[in-house]
Order: sequence, then structure tokens, then C-alpha cells
Amino acid sequence: MPVVRVYYDDMERLIGASRETIMGRLAMMGADIGKRAEEEYVDVEFFPDRPDLYSVEGVARAMQGFLGIKTGLVEYPIHKGSVVLQVDESVKAVRPFIGCAVVRGLSFTSEAIESLMGLQEDLHWGLGRNRRKVAIGVHDISRVVPPFKYFGEDPERKFVPLDFSLEMSMREILEKHPKGKGYGHILNGCDRFPLIVDAKDQVLSFPPIINGELTSVTEETEDLFIDVTGMDGMVHKALNIVVTSLAERGGRIESVLIKKNEGDFVSPNLAPTAWTVRAEEANRLIGFDLTAKELAECLERMRFGASSDGGAVRVQVPAYRADIMHSWDIFEDAAKAYGFDRLEARLPRTVTVGRAHPSEVKKGEIRELLAGLGYLETMPFTLTNEKIHFQWMRRESEPECAAAVRVKHPISELHTILRTSLLSSLLEIFAMNQHHPLPQRIFAAGDVVLARRTHMNLAAASIHSGANFSEIRSVADAVLRELAIKAEIVPSKDGALIPGRGADLMAEGSRIGCFGEMHPLVLKSFGLEQPVVALELEWGVL
Repeated sequence: MPVVRVYYDDMERLIGASRETIMGRLAMMGADIGKRAEEEYVDVEFFPDRPDLYSVEGVARAMQGFLGIKTGLVEYPIHKGSVVLQVDESVKAVRPFIGCAVVRGLSFTSEAIESLMGLQEDLHWGLGRNRRKVAIGVHDISRVVPPFKYFGEDPERKFVPLDFSLEMSMREILEKHPKGKGYGHILNGCDRFPLIVDAKDQVLSFPPIINGELTSVTEETEDLFIDVTGMDGMVHKALNIVVTSLAERGGRIESVLIKKNEGDFVSPNLAPTAWTVRAEEANRLIGFDLTAKELAECLERMRFGASSDGGAVRVQVPAYRADIMHSWDIFEDAAKAYGFDRLEARLPRTVTVGRAHPSEVKKGEIRELLAGLGYLETMPFTLTNEKIHFQWMRRESEPECAAAVRVKHPISELHTILRTSLLSSLLEIFAMNQHHPLPQRIFAAGDVVLARRTHMNLAAASIHSGANFSEIRSVADAVLRELAIKAEIVPSKDGALIPGRGADLMAEGSRIGCFGEMHPLVLKSFGLEQPVVALELEWGVL
């Protein structure tokens, strides 16, 4: 989750309250207080569903309302600007959406620059799916000459990328620059690359990869040009979050005229969206007993515009709130403002006697067994992605690949499917712990989802220089014996295992698992340099 570093002096100045007051209430707004440096800063962790809180300025704006210092909708005036950006048809097939703004009159400190850069990267992750859907460029506009042009350029075009001193072609940037190596896959298969240049053909940005060195932001920068490019309308939400955060620093927002063949438009658009909610629905959901007037007052403390009309509340949602998709999202904010600490403690209306579910009892036996065999338990994520789960495991042709349950709206490219097995997760853990001594032996017992049905699996893996088939065969024998599972051992064709050194476990004519030595290409994909042996079986149906 995004972590925002908040410097105490900066926070007190932006909010207008003492450190003690702020820290005493910050957690009640939905924040997790992390590492503190007593005299300098505190690290605050927020849920990913509030991208407007990814910056110090956003936190300050929200806290002013929460503390009752400034309530209601914040209105940010947009002044008519003179900057024009022309969008060429050549970029339509590559990265078609763009939003822009100019913010002038800024006075940057090192803390303000750190906050802006942190906001940019967190939005790339949270809203941008690692820049695929949204990429943000921030430029010192004093060094370039409008009007600007956004178009698809020949990959051999050269310019000096950010933090470099030598010219490189766009193709070379993808091959040699750290940002190019990290995000170049987004442009795979593109004949032309997106580029933003000024009237003198000087490069501002090569989205979504890197800005030009020419427009780098320093403490002397006063006026910014902001471009947000992407694949859908989320670019405008990201732009609104950035420009309103800068406005909290005293910046003056100016519009940009964006000219496209299908029609011109002015950016940004900070008009709030209108909702109507009812107090009775809010009370039924959150368990309070608020009148419409009280509900409106709570929403104003969360920086909404709100007014009561009988039992209804008319709500204006700020343009920077990308998370409001349902009336329940509005009620959640009202509950935070009212105070969860004000909920009355009540005894449950029903009395029950609990007992462990049979599957949990069995998991307990499995944990005891594997711990006795010298294995350490891990609890990997249920979400994973196709690349790690199938491609790296050499299982692209397996039936499980087609039967995997995919996340409809993944928040990250790392979490796009529900896991169908546990082995890839154990190899990921090995890859992240190569700095620890060997041998390492780990296991996991948990749910996997295949064809929309949940199964219960056990997986164990061992990594060290002497790991071999005999070692994992002995573990498999022990597990089968102790769990009273009768299974036939037959040669395996699993692509994740070395041919001739892998076996399948068959019970009643069905494959219930496998074990053996992991294939060298699998180890190479995960960056592992030592042999790995592993076991996985489905125990829930047995």
C-alpha cells in the first residue's frame, strides 16, 4: 500500500494544527501510522482506494476537514491559459488519451519536490497499473516554448533523457535506460513511439517511459506543465489529483487547449459530480442514527459539498476523488467523520458455540507434519499473474491456464488471476530470500481456485546445492503415509519438472499432485542459482 512520508513542520504549516492534534486523529481517518523519526517525519500508510491521499497536500486537505478547520467542497479556480497542445492521429493507436494543465507560482522546497515525485510514482502504481493505463509527466515549462505537439515518432529519434547527459534514441532508451528496461514492455509491437515536443521540436516527454532532461524540476522551478497520457479516461482523474495537490501549495491552475481531429477540449475539468443519497439508507448500512442534516455535516467534514433536503442529501463529489463509485463509498466517509469510536458496544443478539472447521483441523495436522520434517510455513498471496504462474513455470499449455479465474479490474499487473497452484509462490519466496543462508525449506497449505471451484492444496519446496529427487521422494512418502493418502506414483509430463526426475500422484484415476526436481528454465525465470525440489498435492478432496 502507498506510504506517504509526512514531515511534521510541513504538515503543521499546511493543516494549521499542532503535531499532537494531527497525530491524535490521523489514524481515525483510515491511516496506518508507520515508522517515525521523532523530530522530522512520520511514514503514513493509506489504502490504495484513496489516491487523493498519496501526497502530503492531499492528507493536509483531508485532515483540515476531519479536524473541522476547513469543511465543505474545495473550489479550485481554473484560469484560462494560453498553452495549446496538438494531438496527432499517429498516436491514436499507441496511447490515445491525454490530459494537460499548467500550474504557476509555485515555491518548491525539497519536501514539496519529494511529495510531488512520490505522488507521481504512487499514481503510476495505483491508478496507472504500472504506467500502462496512466503515466504522468511533470515539466519546468520555463525551459520550453508552446504550443506543444503529441504524436507518434520514429523510434530512432534522439534526445537526452532525464538523469542522463548523453543523447539516446528512443529505442536505445528502452534497451539501456533503467526506466526503459522497467516499462519498455508497454510499447511492445508499436511501430511508432509517443512523444511530446515544443514549438522548437525540443522533447518534453516520451510517455510512458521517461521525461526529457531539458524540463527537469528543481527547487528553482516556479511554473509546471503537466501531461497525463494513457489508455482511458482515468488520465483525467490522475491529472485532477496532481493539479489540486499543487494548488494546495499555492499554485495557480491554468487550462490547456487540447486540439484533436474529433474535437477540441479544455483540460483540466475540476467540476464536481452530483449525487443524491438518503439518510435512512446510510443508517441501515453503517448502524448509526443520523438525520439528513447530520449526514450532510459529516460529509462536509470529509470535504464533500453536501446539503440536506428532507430525508435526502445532495452531495457534490470533488473531481480529485477517483474512488467514489457507489453511494456506499459516500456512506463510508460519513462513518469516518462521525467516528467509529462512537459506536455503542452491544452484546450479540444470538449465542453460538464455535468449533474448528474440519478443513482447518486437517490444516493443523499438515502444519505439524511439515514442521516436523523441517519446513517453515509461509502464507503467499492468493492473487498472482499469468507470467509468473504459467509462463515462468512452463505450464502455458496446461488445462489450469485456461481454467484460471481472472480478476476483472486488477489494480496491478502483478495480481491478475487467482492462483491455481502454490508452487510458483514458493519459488517467488525463494527468489526474494537469496540473501539468506541455505538450505531453505518452506511450505504452504491453502486454497487454490480452478474453474471457479476452490480446492485445498499443500506445497513444499527445498533449495540448496544438494537438493535432488531422492530428498523430495522421501518427503512425499512421509506426507502420503501420515495423511493416509493412497496414491500411485507415475512419471510426470509437467513442464515445471525435469523429464525423468518428476512424478505425478494418481488417486482413483485422477492426478492429485506431483513432485520432483524443478526444471532449469524455471529456476532461470525466477533468478534462482541453486537446485530446487518441490511437492504439491490436493488434499481437500481426499
